[in-house]
Amino acid sequence: MTEWKIPGLSIAIVKDGEVVFMKGFGVKKAGSNDSVNANTLFMIGANTKAFTATTLAILHEEGKLDLNDKVQKWMPEFKMKDPFASKEITIIDLLSHRTGFETFQDNFTFWKSNLSRKEIIHKMGLIDAPYGLRTEWGYSNAAFVVAGEVIPMITGKSWEETVKAKILIPLKMNRTLMLSGDFKKDSNIALPHTLVNDRVTTIPVISIDNLAPAGSMSSSAKDMAVWLQVQLDNGTIDGEKVISDKAILAIRKPYSIIGLDTRDDQSSHIQLYGLGLVIYDRKEKLVYSHEGAVDGFLSEVMFVPEESLGVVVLTNCDQNSFFEDLTDEIRDAFLHLPYQDYCDNSRYADNMKKTLLNKKDNYLKGLVKLNRKPGLPLETFAGIYRNEVYGDIEIKEMNNNLIIHFSHHPQLTGKLEYMKNNSYLCTYSDTNLGIVEIPFRIDHGKVMGLTLTVSESVDPSFYEFIKKQ
Repeated sequence: MTEWKIPGLSIAIVKDGEVVFMKGFGVKKAGSNDSVNANTLFMIGANTKAFTATTLAILHEEGKLDLNDKVQKWMPEFKMKDPFASKEITIIDLLSHRTGFETFQDNFTFWKSNLSRKEIIHKMGLIDAPYGLRTEWGYSNAAFVVAGEVIPMITGKSWEETVKAKILIPLKMNRTLMLSGDFKKDSNIALPHTLVNDRVTTIPVISIDNLAPAGSMSSSAKDMAVWLQVQLDNGTIDGEKVISDKAILAIRKPYSIIGLDTRDDQSSHIQLYGLGLVIYDRKEKLVYSHEGAVDGFLSEVMFVPEESLGVVVLTNCDQNSFFEDLTDEIRDAFLHLPYQDYCDNSRYADNMKKTLLNKKDNYLKGLVKLNRKPGLPLETFAGIYRNEVYGDIEIKEMNNNLIIHFSHHPQLTGKLEYMKNNSYLCTYSDTNLGIVEIPFRIDHGKVMGLTLTVSESVDPSFYEFIKKQ
């Protein structure tokens, strides 16, 4: 943990129906003495998705919907840009990431934005999907928002109320919270951290309740151990059937092909996706898992039903792969596979990746240091720019600098520094969005627009903005 710069970690291991290991390590906040324990809450990010999918599977088993229902049956106003996809897309398509979107496409528009769930669903209909419905796998948080908002159409209660009633209360998962707003109020929470100039830095708790069905939940190692026990015993805990076998098994059925596993030892071959779960093979055993990543937190949930094995690892720093490496080490130990020393190997690969990123950043910063002068006065770049999907941004001239302000991210700014050829270096106030080059389009001395990007790990999209005034 020291080498990886992780302040706090909590872990639980379930084997043959019993919790065989459960412990918290480190501290809730870097520099403090407030220790993590098995009841400390961490945000679990995308591990929320399995709860959303399971709730819909429960409603399916109760005869209140069919997972193969077309979305427009329950949400007639829902539209994709492709008319065929609008008409044919099903709940399963949403939950298995086969909407035709590229992974994280237009995710920046939604992530940490002030958009409501209804507005997110509307904006999904403005996105140009590069693939046809059900032809490619592409991870989409917005798709899970749509799936989650189908639930109130059926139950008359919100997504968060329904998941709590169908899963958390019956399982007595009292330390699991549905919304990021609730997490902030709890007294036993791990605070989020990131690395700024390679130093562990505490950051604000993210507000993503508008994306709640995709990633707003928080939980503890103790509660997630219960979730693993229920998964491994097909809905039964302490001898009581709480969730039907069919509902538990429904999310494990593969619907999408992610790709081949390229690890050298050939103990894994394929990666598939069910409903909120990744599915792969390891030593001829099926493994179900998912990562969770939100600002300041990384988590891994993994279970192997054929081995009656489940593992959860929760961490409160978002710049590492230790959370998955540790999970892999534990998995392989129980599968009696040779020790791989994943943590050291991954650290090397991770550091190499950081080195390459630093080289790119340093190159761009070097262009700024040349102090070249833009061909047009700064005031000509100021104004309002519009993108169909995102909406408006405004560039203002302040103290001989250009600053971008974002209509749907009121706390976010981007400082622009001239490099060359009408391109500026953009440094976002949110370090997770990276340092990027933003080129402007100029025609006969007039600024026509710009191309905006953020870190590819957040969103690979190119946002074309047109200058309005």
